[in-house]
Amino acid sequence: MKKVGFIMIGMLLLLTACKNHEEDMYKEFPMSLEVGEFQGVNQDGETVTDTNVKGDVWLATFIFTSCDTVCLPMTATMAKLQQRLKAENLEVKLVSFSIDPDHDQPDVLKEYAERFEADFSNWDFLTGYSQEDIESFVNVSFLSPAAKIEGSNQFMHSTAIYLVGANGVVLKSYEGVGDTPFDEIVKDTKKLK
Repeated sequence: MKKVGFIMIGMLLLLTACKNHEEDMYKEFPMSLEVGEFQGVNQDGETVTDTNVKGDVWLATFIFTSCDTVCLPMTATMAKLQQRLKAENLEVKLVSFSIDPDHDQPDVLKEYAERFEADFSNWDFLTGYSQEDIESFVNVSFLSPAAKIEGSNQFMHSTAIYLVGANGVVLKSYEGVGDTPFDEIVKDTKKLK
């Protein structure tokens, strides 16, 4: 009976130590924004929800395919980042949310993504939600702007790449256009593995 009690105490101490290590790991990051629930459809017409990335480290961006400014270089940056992460044997999911779901149907997203040779095994391009839902999701979960520009087919949105921990919390953002800190992103991702 005593032996069982010692084993249970030992297991509790181990679980507490693991939980404290995980909490300490997240404390060194500058952000702490809980990502809300989401549901969309990817470039292959498959449903993707927040449960598909639960427990995984992932990177998020916000794009739209008819963007005439920053989305093309942002997506090229993510494609390069995908290759860098694979070269480091880091299993990280990538999620690019369209902020123009009315136009960006799955086939449009797939054609767009293929231009960047995106590997869909760990990169989803999402649509299939309402304009109102995606704007609210971006505003609340990422404290970031997302809105249609009045009288235009263009949208205002962040150019950041967001690092989300396995705990479903946004931990850090990085410049997604121009001087993207690839080494820093890889290093930060390794800390979470």
